Order: sequence, then structure tokens, then C-alpha cells
Amino acid sequence: MGEMLTTKQVAKFLNVNEKMVYSLIAEKGLPASKVTGKWLFPIDLVRQWVETGTENYPEMAQLPPYHGLVLISGSNDLLLEKLITTFNLKHTEHMAMFGLIGSMGGLKALRMNLCHIAASHLVADNKEYNFPFIKDEMIQAPAVVNLCQREQGLMVAKGNPEKVTAVRDLADKKLVMVNRRLGTGTRQLLDRELKKQGIRGETIRGYENCVSKHMDVGLAILSGKAHAGPGIRAVANMLGLDFVSLNWERFDLLINKDRFFDQGIQLFLALLKGKVIQRTAEEYGGYDLSMSGKMVYPETDAQSEDGQE
Repeated sequence: MGEMLTTKQVAKFLNVNEKMVYSLIAEKGLPASKVTGKWLFPIDLVRQWVETGTENYPEMAQLPPYHGLVLISGSNDLLLEKLITTFNLKHTEHMAMFGLIGSMGGLKALRMNLCHIAASHLVADNKEYNFPFIKDEMIQAPAVVNLCQREQGLMVAKGNPEKVTAVRDLADKKLVMVNRRLGTGTRQLLDRELKKQGIRGETIRGYENCVSKHMDVGLAILSGKAHAGPGIRAVANMLGLDFVSLNWERFDLLINKDRFFDQGIQLFLALLKGKVIQRTAEEYGGYDLSMSGKMVYPETDAQSEDGQE
């Protein structure tokens, strides 16, 4: 069950006084439950109630019927880039195109019907990937297929001359970092880790120096323009950099259900079980394909508890 709001909290959320809340329950069907004499409001249902009552809702773009073009947007990844290249070489009557706009941008593009597939690796405070953000950003839940699991961390120069061992070391005034843009899952992860350490990003040298790709971060470190930056192990391996691991993350492909069985979409998803992605993951390192190609679903509280040792 999602978060429950009190009468005072839901009044603040709706920007009305508390007396109006009772009128909305009685006259407008505001979702509410009375527990031990007090009203409680499921925030998810309240959001749906607000959306349902919205007038002049902006019209979404309509993707044309499938005619050979697969549009992918969101976060970048080396395996994803390889798959797009392979798809275009193998299926010459089709073409896949990618728009790099970060994980959050991919979700928004999917909601607005601007793409067929969104690539995302956003993590919530409960350590669940993508599903909490789908709930907030999407009107209808898409199908979610795993691309891979990959290792995220900090890339540093070969030999790690600055002795970086954790995120807290970025606050060292002698060190200059390079960052990823807002809206990317990598930036989100870094900001969460800094917050845990009580470090304000703007106090770190180079924090505002943002680049578009993992590879851009790695090249800035390789060239000596920065000492460290967030990214994936695969890029560090390719460039001969050292790597400080932070976590393994789930990287998913989100697809609107009404386009899931379009021919090009199915041809693209079929590559997730092919030899190209397996060889590439082994070559790059920092990838786990044990879930690749599988449909994934939100983990229930019961499943989470059963999985704990």
C-alpha cells in the first residue's frame, strides 16, 4: 500500500482548507478511509482522482503506425549502443534511433508518446528501480523488460593517485570532479550518496561541470581535466581507468503496452537473448545479464521480506 496522508496533509497537497476536504469526500468522491475515527487518504488514489478531474488535459502526441522506425530515448549505455548498431545492420528494412535525454527524460518522452522505448535506471529511496517513478510519471504502466544489471561507481585515474575510496572523498578541496547532468540516473545516485554523507554538492570542486555520457566523464579523467567522476565500470575498463564501486543497478527498457508487439520492437527485444550482447558484456566487464530479456514487475513487500536472509 502506498503512503497515507492525514486530513491536514491532504489539505496542504490540494491547497485547500481542512473543512473543504470533508466536502470533497462527501460531494466529489475524494478517496478516503476512516480508521479509528480519523480520515486517511491514499496518496496514489488522490493523485488519480486529481488527474481524472483534470479538464483541458494536454493532448499527447500520437506515434504513427509502425513503419520500420524504432524510437528509443532515455539513458545511455554501451550495451544499448551496441544493440542499436546491431539492429540497424541486421534488419536493414528497419531502423532504430536513440535520443539521449537521461532516464527521467525517457520516462517523460514515453508518457508523451514521443518514443517506443525508454531506457531507465532510476532508483528510489526503497532501492527499487524505475517502478516508483513510473507510478509518478506515467498515466498507464508500461511493460518493463530488463536490459542488464551493471556496476556503478566512481571512475578515477589509473593507479588512483588521489586515493579516492568513497563518495565522501570528493569533498577533498585538492580534488576536482566531473559530473553527469540532472535527470540522469547516475547523477541521481551520486546525489543520494552525497546526501547520506551530509555533503552539499555545490561545495565540491567541479560538481557543476556536467557532461552527457559516461564516456565523456571517463575522457575528462583520462585527459587530466578531472580527478574523479560518476560512471559505470565498463567505461573505466575501456579507458584503462581505475574504478571505485558503489553498487549494482538494474537498467530497464520501458515500452507502452499498445506498441509492445510492433514488429520492430519484438525484433529489437530478441537481441537481448543473442550472442552479440553476451560477447559485448564479457568484453567490457561490469555487466550481469542474468535478467536480460526478462519481463520485470514491482517487488511486493512480501517478496522483499521472503528474499531477506
